[in-house]
Formats: sequence, C-alpha cells, structure tokens
Amino acid sequence: MNKKNEAITDMNVDFAQWYTDVVKKSELIDYSPVRGCVILRPYGYGIWELIQKQLDAMFKEGGHENVYMPMFLPKSLLQKEADHVEGFAPEVLTITHAGDEELVDPLCIRPTSEVLFCEHFSNTIQSYRDLPKLYNQWCSVVRWEKTTRPFLRTTEFLWQEGHTAHASEEEAQKEAKTMLDVYTDFFENVLAIPVIRGRKSEKEKFAGAVTTYTIESMMHDGKALQSGTTHYLGDGFAKAFDITFTDKENKLTHVHQTSWGVSTRMIGGIIMVHGDNNGLVLPPKIAPIQVAIIPIAQNKEGVLEAVTNLHEEIKSQFRVKLDISDKTPGFKFSEYEMKGVPLRVELGPKDIEAGNAVLVRRDNGEKKVVSLSNIEEEIEKTLEEIQQGLYNNAKEAKEAKTYSVATLQQFEEVITQKPGFIKAMWCESGECEEKIKKDFSATIRCLPYEQEIIGDTCVCCGEKAEMQAIFARAY
Repeated sequence: MNKKNEAITDMNVDFAQWYTDVVKKSELIDYSPVRGCVILRPYGYGIWELIQKQLDAMFKEGGHENVYMPMFLPKSLLQKEADHVEGFAPEVLTITHAGDEELVDPLCIRPTSEVLFCEHFSNTIQSYRDLPKLYNQWCSVVRWEKTTRPFLRTTEFLWQEGHTAHASEEEAQKEAKTMLDVYTDFFENVLAIPVIRGRKSEKEKFAGAVTTYTIESMMHDGKALQSGTTHYLGDGFAKAFDITFTDKENKLTHVHQTSWGVSTRMIGGIIMVHGDNNGLVLPPKIAPIQVAIIPIAQNKEGVLEAVTNLHEEIKSQFRVKLDISDKTPGFKFSEYEMKGVPLRVELGPKDIEAGNAVLVRRDNGEKKVVSLSNIEEEIEKTLEEIQQGLYNNAKEAKEAKTYSVATLQQFEEVITQKPGFIKAMWCESGECEEKIKKDFSATIRCLPYEQEIIGDTCVCCGEKAEMQAIFARAY
C-alpha cells in the first residue's frame, strides 16, 4: 500500500480513535444534535442500501414477506411478556405526554417488535392453514444506550427483524437455524467476514427466547462482534398473547415462534475487519463505488474523451465513478483510498497511446497494466480476486488470534496479552461464566456448532466439563 494517511490515527496505536477517524473522514456519517444518534451520509447509507437489497432477496427466496409495524407500542402491551420486558426495560424510551395531555397508557418507542407481531398474529392466525407466517420488517429501533459509537451502538439504528410463526417446535427450530445459515452465507460471501456459528449461553440469550443462535466475528483488534442472531421463542409469547390455531386434528394449540435480526452494526464490522491505515477497504459486493476512473493529465487532448468513453462502456456492468474534477490525481487517489473503493482505473496520454489502462487495487495496492480492449473482463476478474482476498485475509487473521487454553492461569495470560477468541471447556455453570466476566471482562460469545474436545475440565473451576465455549472481549 501507499504511505499511511496522516489524517487517520494509526490503528495499532489507538484503534478506537482510528475507527472514529475513518467513519468521519470517509464521509459515512455525521454527528446529529440528538444524543447517541448519527446522520447516515449518502456514502454510508449507500452501503446499507446494498446490504439491504442483497439480504432482502435472500429472505424472499426463502418465502419471507416484508411488512411494516408501527414504531410505537403501548407500554401495557410491552409488559405482557415478563422476561422480554425485563430484558429491555433499561433501554426503552417512553412517551408520557402528547402535547399538554398526559397519556393514560404511555407509549414506548420500539426497542424491537416482538410484541407488535404477537398482537398481529393473535388477530390473524386461526387455523393451521394460516401457517407458517414468514414475515420480515426493515425499520429503525430505539434503545437508550449509556455509551454510543457510530454503527456499533447508537440510540437509533437501522435493522431488519424477521418474525415467524409455526405449527410446531420442530418447524420453528428449523427456521431459526436456517436463518442463521442465511446470515452466515451473507457475511462470508458478501461481506467477506468469516464467522463462528453457535448457540448463546442461557445468560447471554435474547430476553424471552428459549434458544438464541449467533454468528460471531473477530475485529482487527481481537475483540468479538455479535454479528447476527436468531431466536427460537418457543410458545411463551404465544401463551402471553393468546396466539392459538386449530390444528389438523381440530385441537386448539399455541404457535411456536422465531425472531432474527441484523443491523447497521454490520457496517462497523466491515470497517474493523477490512480497514487499514489509509481508511476503509470495502468488499466489492457492497461498495457503492466499485471502480473509480481517474484521468491523468486530463487537460491534455483526448484524455477527457477517453475516460468518458470508458465510463460509458463499463457503467452498466459496475458501479463506477468518473472523477473529472479539478483536484489533483494524488488528492483523488487519497480520497478514494479513504472511501475504500475497491479498484482505481488510471488513464493518461501514454496509456491511451498504447491502448492500455492501469488498474490499482485498494486492498493491497497492486498495480496492473491492462488492455482497453478487454478491460471489462479484467475489472470483473480483479474485483472477484479482491472479494476473495479480503475473506482469506480476514480468515487468516481470525485463526491467528484464536487460542486454546485449559486452565484459568492460561486464560488470564491470553486474554490480557493476546486479544482474540479463546477456546476453552466450560462446566455450563452460571457461576463460572459470571466469574470470568467479572474478573476478565470476557463473555461466552457462543457454544460453537463445531465442538472441539480440548480437555475434560472447566477452565474456571476445574470440575468435569463436556462443553466447549468461545470466550472473548466484545463490542
């Protein structure tokens, strides 16, 4: 790569400040006058639009339909499911007045929409013929966070939340696991972020869920990011909201439900997994600009005509930006590097005379001279290489920072000196889980699907253990 961008704090010196510098200077967000809320600028929202478009297609391929629920819910409705309301109580914003009038039943701004979907399901599901209900919602939610950081934790954020209702536990469990597979596919093949799939511990599961499944990814600094979760809700919500149906034997029974969601937190993950000291590095599949065309010596005869013709030739196949502003080429190079544009095309008088152009990769700075006669094929091939290369690099980084430990002493050495994922055996007691959280600020990220037996005693208490857990400090 080129020399480090001096406008950005070195990520190895102060990772948190590096992150803040990148989200601001790459024009993803601006801060708003509302505590904990940010303005998504066109470039930041453009990434979200591409994420939404591709994920939405994957959901619809699985038979899901989009709906939209109100952003307000009566406080009395939220309180119907005890575990759920207890889990969200500290984060819920409540409206007590409308104008000068005090509301008899205060309104809550949705922290999530389980109870709204439940109320709707109770009104629309009567028979087994009405099932399954496979719904999804794209919206924003509000949670009053104590500390905030753009994309990772904000008071209001954009997300999707799926809500489904099924005739049996088996169908609902299958749905929850299938949607985790969808998230895994999206993260690894679109965002180029490798993940670990697993189940949350009882302590870490979603409020009101029977089982929570999760994908966990590792950031550059070794911390974990909970990247997507799916939940088997059982029939607890159905009983609280009286969601019943007549089955094929003409018996009245409760539905089994799921919910699942990912959010703009994904963009924070993209930044922290792929970014470097020159700014963003975006996977081509979600880059608002995949190719930036930069004229060299654009005042020379024929240059503007050549870059304009090239833009017209490739714009139907790629997301392309032609920059013919009066900024210097060097300034433009830095600007598009900061924005993480995957590929830069340079075209000047000598290139035109030779019938060539120069391709410059954002991920590794590699330059390649290609013929203008087959430039579309070269761009397509290079973008594919970048996409796969980003995934491979992230996977190597994750594996290099994943450690197996057997004792609490080893655990302490690793967690304090080598930030990353820790594989360890766990006796499944809440006391040991809480001790590790209290002493080391590390949590069980998941109980991985792919279990490795790396010992037979708990890393914390030394008692017999049969479950392997992944521990880490997390965002």
